[in-house]
Amino acid sequence: MVRRILLGSQLRRLREARGITREAAGYSIRASESKISRMELGRVSFKARDVEDLLTLYGVTEDAEREPLLSLARDSSVAGWWHNYSDVLPAWFQTYVGLEGAASQIGSYEVQFVHGLLQTEAYAHAVVTAGHRGPLPEEEVERRVALRLERQKLLLGENATQLVCVLDEAALRRPFGGRAVMDAQFEHLIEVSEHPNVNLYVVPFELGGHAAESGAFTLLRFPESDLNDIVYLEQLTSALYLDKRDEVAVYDHVMRRLVEISLSPEHARDHLHRIRQLQ
Repeated sequence: MVRRILLGSQLRRLREARGITREAAGYSIRASESKISRMELGRVSFKARDVEDLLTLYGVTEDAEREPLLSLARDSSVAGWWHNYSDVLPAWFQTYVGLEGAASQIGSYEVQFVHGLLQTEAYAHAVVTAGHRGPLPEEEVERRVALRLERQKLLLGENATQLVCVLDEAALRRPFGGRAVMDAQFEHLIEVSEHPNVNLYVVPFELGGHAAESGAFTLLRFPESDLNDIVYLEQLTSALYLDKRDEVAVYDHVMRRLVEISLSPEHARDHLHRIRQLQ
């Protein structure tokens, strides 16, 4: 997904620099204007032959200039690790997992439960079983939990993703899996909040109303300048992906306000200790 967006944006820039219309570009590869539009937005896969023909049309003839873009086209068709979980992964969430893995920074506000990247295995198991609208086979539950744990690896290593997570106190007070599961989850949150790439904030009940009245959301930022920030809004059977700058700016402002008014990571850890003692 991310590779397609990057390649599409570069092809659009090359086309516009040559003053070539989408209709003319489509004609050169035996396609419609709408397909060129979808390619430039990264919404369809790329055929190497089409990219080669477009580069020629746009005057990119030197191998040194063509090869990086052709390599990007080849890489964009390679399935990500999450495709191994396609049996339990909805198509609309596959897009998110791909974007999440490519993000350099993730900002998230959660209300219902602890963010998936910060869940323990037992807590994740409880969330998966409680959140489904009907009983799930144990094998499917285990697959869903395994997927969640696999996603957490992006917070580890030398080039770990930066996570700014704001948890509403309701997410901490809502029990999943019983006292032992919650106790281990609190311990994990306290420990992981010490990691240099994880900033954990808590919105306490006593704060009252605040800017995130619309509910949970995730803001993804990418290291590539060609990629706009993306806001992810999950629904019951689908998800919304917002990338228009004015819409993203609203969520960015809300995230900044949440960080300003929430308990800082240090005070959040103290709050976690207090809630943990009351479980």
